[in-house]
Amino acid sequence: MSAATLQVTFRNIDASEAVERKVRERAAELERFFDRIVACHVVIERPKRRRHGDPYRVGIDLTVPGKRIAIRRAPGDDEAHDDVYVAVRDAFDAARRRLEDHARRVRGSVKAHDAPPHGRIASLIAEGDYGFIAASDGSEVYFHRNAVANDGFDKLKVGQAVRFSVPPGGGEKGPQASVVTPIGRLRLPAAD
Repeated sequence: MSAATLQVTFRNIDASEAVERKVRERAAELERFFDRIVACHVVIERPKRRRHGDPYRVGIDLTVPGKRIAIRRAPGDDEAHDDVYVAVRDAFDAARRRLEDHARRVRGSVKAHDAPPHGRIASLIAEGDYGFIAASDGSEVYFHRNAVANDGFDKLKVGQAVRFSVPPGGGEKGPQASVVTPIGRLRLPAAD
């Protein structure tokens, strides 16, 4: 990482060439995980009213195209942060993890979790202990009383919003929900 890209600030402590050298080494390692770092500002500090055992705090601000990634390592009760090198190591480890996550998102390799299927109760056949869901994708899904969470079949109403799951393969006559859960007061748009 170039000198123009990296800035190191010491607050309430004397500057140290050895610590700054370690910071530069760790900052250069970050570029292995994401090579488009625009700027990196590292702040190493201790409280103003220093007592014996006051731990170091290390903050890292990374600027990458379109985003700022801020790492703040508050030591808490960790006595290990009485050692500046341990505090620097922990902060850069956290920065590396955040930068790796960002790089995966940029590459598009982070899985997008699909929302569970949802819809609204289209019909209820109380005497037959089953009903049908008008799914948001336009399909109709059968469900039995036993599939409704918390024995809530008798509380369902036509038009009520629900989430459901359909195991692969479905039933003999098409998709069959294995779990149906009311969504509460959420209103879903009516199916066309």
